[in-house]
Amino acid sequence: MNPTVAYTNRTQSKLEQILHPSYTLCKEDVVWILEFIKKKVAEEDPRMQGLAQPRLLKNFRYFAEVSLMLIHRRNGFDQEADRLKMWLREAAYGLQEEA
Repeated sequence: MNPTVAYTNRTQSKLEQILHPSYTLCKEDVVWILEFIKKKVAEEDPRMQGLAQPRLLKNFRYFAEVSLMLIHRRNGFDQEADRLKMWLREAAYGLQEEA
């Protein structure tokens, strides 16, 4: 298997794992997904370029919400896990493989 394809498959698997409703989030997962999104935006990922401006603004809004939550939280994400997962899904919109 091509190393780039293997990396892409591992990355997509990790993204899907983090966003799965039953997966318990930890701080490292939240930081990983924020770094993943930042990298994709910096690389001008074609999947992001195909999104309409209102959708990109929505992605950014949720990216910012998650970032601020991470900055202001001192403990775990248990009480807000569902909301945080929804925000992460919205922030990463367009970057997940089509099911």
